[in-house]
Amino acid sequence: VFSVSWSPDGKYLASDSCYKNVIIWDINSEEKFKLLKGHSYQVNSVSWSPDGNYLASGSWDSTIIIWDANSGEILKTFNHSFFDVFSVSWSPDGKYLASGSADDTIIIWDAKGGEKLKTLEGHYGYVNSVSWSPDGKYLASCSGGWNVERDIGELFIWDANSGQSLKSLEGH
Repeated sequence: VFSVSWSPDGKYLASDSCYKNVIIWDINSEEKFKLLKGHSYQVNSVSWSPDGNYLASGSWDSTIIIWDANSGEILKTFNHSFFDVFSVSWSPDGKYLASGSADDTIIIWDAKGGEKLKTLEGHYGYVNSVSWSPDGKYLASCSGGWNVERDIGELFIWDANSGQSLKSLEGH
């Protein structure tokens, strides 16, 4: 298990799996509520939509799947690139999805239509995690330790509207 995400109502927990699945757990019964199958390789990240109706998952198969959290049905599949997707995160308003990948980029997607809206570049290593600010104006991303030439950690803060990097912090 590489990632977990609470449902907004706190009743469920989603987890990913190296067995290509996403599991939704019922916290009260401590049982598997749903087993979501659709990725062809290890799942690295899961994220609930703010309204709790959808789940996003990112995988080593280079895809992001949008699931109906109630039925478990696959609604959309986004192809990030030819590289592993390490992180997915919904914007606070649920209109956008950000994904971080092994190609050192972040993509901001239209969550409903699936179009790539922006590609953010600047990392020197795999983008391991992406996270929206509570107001949705900013996106944070981190990478590090995977690039042989620059074995350092990086943290970027991006203007989500313009796609411009506002800050870049490095450390070990």
